[in-house]
Amino acid sequence: MLKFTPILLAILYGLAMYRFSAWRTARELDARSTELADPMLRTLMDRMAAALEIERIKVHIYEIEPVNGLAAPDGRIFITRGFYNKFRQGEVSADEMASVIAHELGHVALGHSRRRMIDFSGQNALRTALAMVLGRFLPGVGVMVAGALTSLLAARLSRSDEYEADAYAAALLSKSGIGVEAQKSLFRKLEDLTRQRGGAAPAWMMSHPKTADRIAALEALEAKWAVKAP
Repeated sequence: MLKFTPILLAILYGLAMYRFSAWRTARELDARSTELADPMLRTLMDRMAAALEIERIKVHIYEIEPVNGLAAPDGRIFITRGFYNKFRQGEVSADEMASVIAHELGHVALGHSRRRMIDFSGQNALRTALAMVLGRFLPGVGVMVAGALTSLLAARLSRSDEYEADAYAAALLSKSGIGVEAQKSLFRKLEDLTRQRGGAAPAWMMSHPKTADRIAALEALEAKWAVKAP
């Protein structure tokens, strides 16, 4: 039993750290966000709400400059001020902004925040177990190897979540009459908007899939839906 104590402690540590991070994130978002009230985006959000058969979709603006959208652990949806400014400046269309909101709704609907808590705890346990085993064969570097392996696993799981949220968004945008093309066009812009180049690292090391892969996955979905259509 004692030999499993470090692993159990790692699981508990992971749970505690995730909950603390979620609490800290919620406080930060409460202090630095306001509800989105843009009439053009509101119209599109109402169309998505109707497709989901809910009364309304509530979105907040998070007052930071980096271009991003996020789903908080408590289920709230945010777009950053920097992203909203790109929309106001005409660099991002209303339909493209709707695709961001739909994607974040996907993370919430598919329970990715809860899954991330479980994954985070499991990864801590795995890292500890690997470090214990590898430390015997690779003294001094076993811990680093264990950390690198679990980081690769975390990135792969994150990419899986992104594909799932993309598919959810595509279905919602299609049902709302907004369409998937805006989702694909935003992906083509995203690297320039965020001033990051996805090609800087191999896809399997990134927490988000490569742009071309995400677009290809959406086009595969569209092809599948077209075959099923009467």
